[in-house]
Amino acid sequence: MATRRALHFVFKVGNRFQTVHFFRDVLGMQVLRHEEFEEGCKAACNGPYDGKWSKTMVGFGPEDDHFVAELTYNYGIGDYKLGNDFMGLTLASSQAVSNARKLEWPLRKVAEGIFETEAPGGYKFYLQDRSPSQSAFQNPVLKVTLAVSDLQKSLNYWSNLLGMKIYEQDEEKQRALLGYADNQCKLELQGVQGAVDHAAAFGRIAFSCPQKELPDLEDLMKKESQSILTPLVSLDTPGKATVQVVILADPDGHEICFVGDEAFRELSKMDPKGSQLLDDAMAADKSDEWFATRNKPKASG
Repeated sequence: MATRRALHFVFKVGNRFQTVHFFRDVLGMQVLRHEEFEEGCKAACNGPYDGKWSKTMVGFGPEDDHFVAELTYNYGIGDYKLGNDFMGLTLASSQAVSNARKLEWPLRKVAEGIFETEAPGGYKFYLQDRSPSQSAFQNPVLKVTLAVSDLQKSLNYWSNLLGMKIYEQDEEKQRALLGYADNQCKLELQGVQGAVDHAAAFGRIAFSCPQKELPDLEDLMKKESQSILTPLVSLDTPGKATVQVVILADPDGHEICFVGDEAFRELSKMDPKGSQLLDDAMAADKSDEWFATRNKPKASG
């Protein structure tokens, strides 16, 4: 499974302007590419919405070798109800901590050298006040933490079926750390009491694999009676590469995208105009003004 890569986590965002400020100015990520779509995605990349939406990829470096964030914005949707499914994204960046202090972005110390903060919409981030170069892992994004209701059942799924290596496991704390390679962002599974609630803000974690493995992966999930949300499908991006994806769900309903690696590397090339395209789109988006002048709230997701 060494050829599989952790790619990104999808966040639904209600206030695009504030969210971009957080990722770009507080965390210090750069806009890698920005794309606008007139109708909903065939693989529900933007959630269960049919209208106009945008996708902005932000990260600390190229998608070829960095785990990044996908910011999904549905025009006309102002907020999304949070569940308990996404428990946080952890990154190592003393610069992000410095930026947050300078911009007076709220930080809460949770351990020595570790601060909790929130992105607009309530998504939790954990900032380690150190440089990523102080460890063997060069990508500042260290791990994504997801809630699970049955750790053993989840480990069977992620490790035995999806082929992830278990790096750490703590039965007492009901926690495990998994990944496809030492130098990649890890997936942390944290046991919780009761059911995992995805609400409306539910995200999606994405991985790549050689395109030829996608049909076999889908067949394996069918054989094991696991959930397939979107069978193998081709997705078009105007002016860019067409990729093949299959969308799965783990035992707790966490959405998982597997995409063919070869075409995705072509699609995900950094666009030097990405930041300007995003700024132009935000300037052209008058939806906040439209709702404000009519004294109406935007819809909730």
